Amino acid sequence: MQFRSLCNIPVGHSAYVKKLHTAGTMHRRLLDMGLTQNARVTCLYQSPAGDPRAYMIRHTVIALRTEDAQTVEIL
Repeated sequence: MQFRSLCNIPVGHSAYVKKLHTAGTMHRRLLDMGLTQNARVTCLYQSPAGDPRAYMIRHTVIALRTEDAQTVEIL
């Protein structure tokens, strides 16, 4: 199954969370960070190496590795 993921947002652009494709503790951690359905996410920065990237979620900046951002489906 192919879907558009959080890691596909260009720096400076926003999207809305549709669904999380994770399980267990990582799923809970992403929910706790505010990645719930219809939450607006803006990609703020990308590290010089490309991974991780900084995202603004509910007025909080978090850093996510690409492998974790790929599990967040966006609209």
